[in-house]
Amino acid sequence: MPKDLQFKITDAKGGAAFTVRVVTRARRQEIVGIQEDGTLKIRLTGSPADSNTNEELIEFLAGTLGVDKEQIEIVAGEKGREKLISVEGITPDAVNQKLVPSEPAESEA
Repeated sequence: MPKDLQFKITDAKGGAAFTVRVVTRARRQEIVGIQEDGTLKIRLTGSPADSNTNEELIEFLAGTLGVDKEQIEIVAGEKGREKLISVEGITPDAVNQKLVPSEPAESEA
């Protein structure tokens, strides 16, 4: 992944919005890195058939960002792997600092 690629976080009404790609059935919950299109790739332990996968994502993001679960909403893609996330009460800069790995992921597509 090019080092100059920036994680695309946009200003949302009172917060930030960004896209994620969820990979399920992982050994552990983790942020893998930023894909070439600017989407944040996250691994979760649940299966795609599990209806709690979205809740697992929200809990993971809330813990990582240090916000309440109620501040996070899946705006689009609730049933798909790619989701648009909105987080109230946090700036895009704060999201970038807390979610973007300091070292780019090594070609884990």
